[in-house]
Order: sequence, then C-alpha cells, then structure tokens
Amino acid sequence: MAAVVTVLAFAPTIAHIGPEIGDLPEREPGGIGAVVGAALTLAMCLPLAVRSRMPAVCVSIIGTAFAIGQVLSYPDTFGKVGILLALYAAGAHLERFRRGLAAVLTAGYAGLAVALQNLGSPQRFPDFVAFYLVLVVIWLAGTGMRRWRTEEAERRRLAAEVAAATERARIARDLHDVVTHHVTAMVVQADAAQFLLDSAPERTGTGLRAISDTGRRALTELRTLLGILEATGESRTADRTPAMGKVGDLVERARLSGQPVEWTEQGEQRPRSVDVELATYRVVQEALTNALKHATGNPTTVMVRHREDHIEVEVITRGPAVGDTATPSGGRGLTGLRERVRMLGGDLVSGALPDDGFRVRAVIPGRPT
Repeated sequence: MAAVVTVLAFAPTIAHIGPEIGDLPEREPGGIGAVVGAALTLAMCLPLAVRSRMPAVCVSIIGTAFAIGQVLSYPDTFGKVGILLALYAAGAHLERFRRGLAAVLTAGYAGLAVALQNLGSPQRFPDFVAFYLVLVVIWLAGTGMRRWRTEEAERRRLAAEVAAATERARIARDLHDVVTHHVTAMVVQADAAQFLLDSAPERTGTGLRAISDTGRRALTELRTLLGILEATGESRTADRTPAMGKVGDLVERARLSGQPVEWTEQGEQRPRSVDVELATYRVVQEALTNALKHATGNPTTVMVRHREDHIEVEVITRGPAVGDTATPSGGRGLTGLRERVRMLGGDLVSGALPDDGFRVRAVIPGRPT
C-alpha cells in the first residue's frame, strides 16, 4: 500500500487529488522548495509500510508531514490520503496508549486549525469541525475493525472448545464401539468354546485362539484411543482410522464368532475422507455387534454400495432375536452412531423388519478425495 500511494502521489493525472483543509494560496515551490515538497509527500506515504506494526509512529510522522504541508501551502497531493489510512490503521492496530495518542492528535489538529486561521485560511470553525469529524469517523472505523477481530478470535476460541468437546464425544463413541464389539465377540466365542469342550474337544483350541485374537485386537485399539487422549499422544489419524478394506476383517471376525455373514460390495471403491471411512466402518461394526449380541446364529447380510458422492451401508439380520434384547446400551450404540453420521450430513435408520429381523441402513455423503 505504501508503494501504491507513493506512485499515485507522483502520477501527473491524479497527483493533485487529496484531502485539504487549509485552502491557503498555493505556492509554486522551486529549487529547495520542490525538494522539501517531495520530501513531505514521501513522509506522508512511506510510513504506511509500518502502519500495522508501529501504528503510533506511522500516524505521528504522516500527521506531522500533513500539518507542515498545510501550513507551508504546498500544492495538493494524493499523498495526503496517507493521513486517512494512518488514522484507520491506528484505530485498527494500536493496542496501548490509544486515548493518549488520540488526545495528542486532537491537540495537534487544534493547533493546526489555529495556525491556518492566523495565516488567512478562508475556512471557518464549522469547516474545521467537519474535517475533524471525518478524521474521527475514520479512526472509529479502524476501532470497529479491531473489535471485530477480537470478537472473531473469541469465536474461534469458543469454536475450538466446541471442537474439543466434539472430539471427546467422538472418542467416547469409539471406546463404546471397540469395547462392545470385541467383548461381545469374546463372550460369544467363549460360549461356543464351552459348548465344544463337551461335544467336540478337538475343536476347542480353535475357539480359544479366536478369543485370544479378539482380545489382542481390543487391546490394540484401546491403547490407540488412550494414546489420543493423552496430552502428549502422537498418534496420527491415519494410524487409528480403519480403512474401507478392513470392513472385510469385521465380517471375517463375525464369522469366526459363529455368525453366518454374507458380505457384498457394489460399485467402485473410491478413496474417501477419514471421517467417511471411519463412519462406514463403525456402522458395520455396530450392526454386527448387535447381531452377535441379540441374534446369535441368525443369517446376516452386509451390503456396501459405493456411489459417486456417497456410500450406502445396509446390514440386515434375519430371524427372531435370541439374545438378551433388554440389555441397556447406556445411550450410545446406534444413538451415538446416528449422531456421527448426521455430523457428516448423512442419515442412519434402524428398526425391526415385518417378518422378524432387524435392519440398519446408513447413507454417508462423501465425494472421493
């Protein structure tokens, strides 16, 4: 801005345009006078380069040069616009001694008005007051910008707090999903191993290994989530977010737990954002967890449809419920999952089927990345 104002101050077509208050007869400076006039013009332009870092210095130098130019009756110059820009910058960026600087500038303007009157300026008291009010309005405009920036910083701080609360809620949902899914699978696998212990002892080892593998996965995911909660946690999002390819692992683990699951994918799998992939994973995980808990052994189908701008997930479990359907969820489970999907602009519906069974269907928006 300092460079632009300087160039315009010496441009022949607009060099004579600028704020004026004295209206004294213009002198035609020559020789040393021309040098002084050019120096005053530069003094009203170049300090704009530091208007945000040193606003008090900027407005003081430009104000002094403006006053000298008025008293000496140098020709009008576009460089006098610098006083307006400097006042705005002072109002917008000055943090300390604002009232003191305003008092000094007001006293300086009053002295300038008196000097111009003594030099024969045709301007009258109302004219000086009107010009002063213009300067005050420009200062207040800068002050308004400063307040707006302060309020915007406060809004960003509050938004960060809300984001932190949202992240805590998300981690709570993840904890619920991890613990419920793996513990449910371990309970079902333990029941199956206990049954095999009497009917087919040679197959008990397979069930115990499945329980061990499930427990290790649970511990791994729990350590990751706890690392995120720590203040010094350095876990990266990519390390803790299941990819779409791991939905197949969920299906395989459900099958190892004794749940007959059929998995189908339609459409071309595209790379999506982390949040979309994680939400897709959690929908399938929660639906299979509920199938293991409430409909153990009932056929379950998992359908994932990849669209251009969204992903559809549908999990259907056929047959009547055979588990403990009265077990409370603590307000999480499908409720928390529905909130997760809605935060992405999607929708999740769940409910019983007319011919016995349960369906979970989610539409998760997300264009390929």
